[in-house]
Amino acid sequence: MKKIILLLVLLIFGLLMNLKNSSAQVSVSFQVFYDDLSPYGYWVENSEYGYVWIPSVNYGFTPYGTNGYWVFTEFGWTWVSYYQWGWAPFHYGRWYYDSMYGYCWVPGNEWGPGWVTWRVSDGYYGWAAISPGISIDFAYSSGYRLPYNQWTFVGHRDFGSTNISNYYVSSSRNTEIINNSTVINNVQVDNTSNIKYNTGPKRTDVEKHTGKSIAPITIKERTKPGHDLSNNQLQIYKPNVKKNDSNDKKPSPSKITNLKDVKPVAKKNTVSTQQKANQSVKEKPSQQQKSGNTIKEKPTQQQKSGNTVKKKQTQQQKPINTIKEKPAQQQKSGNTVKEKPAQQNTRQNPAQQKQQNTRQQPKPQPQQNTKQQTQQKQNTRQQIQQKPQQQQTTKQSPHKPSQPQQSKPIQNPRIEKPKH
Repeated sequence: MKKIILLLVLLIFGLLMNLKNSSAQVSVSFQVFYDDLSPYGYWVENSEYGYVWIPSVNYGFTPYGTNGYWVFTEFGWTWVSYYQWGWAPFHYGRWYYDSMYGYCWVPGNEWGPGWVTWRVSDGYYGWAAISPGISIDFAYSSGYRLPYNQWTFVGHRDFGSTNISNYYVSSSRNTEIINNSTVINNVQVDNTSNIKYNTGPKRTDVEKHTGKSIAPITIKERTKPGHDLSNNQLQIYKPNVKKNDSNDKKPSPSKITNLKDVKPVAKKNTVSTQQKANQSVKEKPSQQQKSGNTIKEKPTQQQKSGNTVKKKQTQQQKPINTIKEKPAQQQKSGNTVKEKPAQQNTRQNPAQQKQQNTRQQPKPQPQQNTKQQTQQKQNTRQQIQQKPQQQQTTKQSPHKPSQPQQSKPIQNPRIEKPKH
């Protein structure tokens, strides 16, 4: 009797454990992909793969290369995406490249840390997305070849960085690196799902190359679509996915887009560049507003400078007046020049010269031009040489004016009154 009760207890306990495990691993169909990814791209029908998803991303998008990074978990190197929809296309299904529409995703029902093939060379780690229809055993072998431009390489010391995209090697070097690389074949099998996946580079090798210790991040399952990494824990939605629903009904997207209505990669490029240009144009008004404030401030400075300009104009007007006054002075000086013969003639009339000397003081002679100065110097030399002759000529010709003595100021000599 006791044995029967013990067996019943064991059966009940086993049933409870199975119910607990089934509740932890949620089973869903492809409908969860169709519904959750529709706002972020286009579902189109492909003759080879069925329903295919084309993401609405910028030109140059590369799966497992754009907007994300690698973290080490109990499943090996796991891709963490910054995209809100990244929980699905980077852990289920496969990617292929279309020359017209870029990368397209084919849904799958197996979860993995990242469906890529790995390579290592002297100084670099590299990876590339596995194409649809490729078995895992062949994808991780040396015989599987992908186009060189679909590979992503990074230096050993930069692998595992959260901003790993800043350290990607130029694709022009991919062929050289691939030819000098080997396949990383660290395949593991999930005991619960019997799924094979590649864990990527060994943690000890990465620690050796980067010089940093790497603490594994634990993965915790979410009950709703999405993912979040915080406090060294990656919460991600990873249900058990089936192609059909519980009623064995084939699911389908609520909205299927005609492939002709999807923008090709070239148009995406122009749209992305236009968006960048528009963003830069939108950013410019703020700069223009700042410059506008400076422009608004400039008139005050201009007003100040205007005042100074007005002052300068008034100052400039004054020199004009002085310039206008100069001819009068020049006229006066001309008069003095003209009057000099008269003054020299007064030597012959000493009474009048004495009266003029008593009434007027001698005036300074105006400045003359350099040509006149040179002539004056020549005249003075001639005067010095011919002074006796000039005195005789002045006595003989009283009415003929003598040459003005400009080098020396006119002195008032003592003139004796003539005796009658």
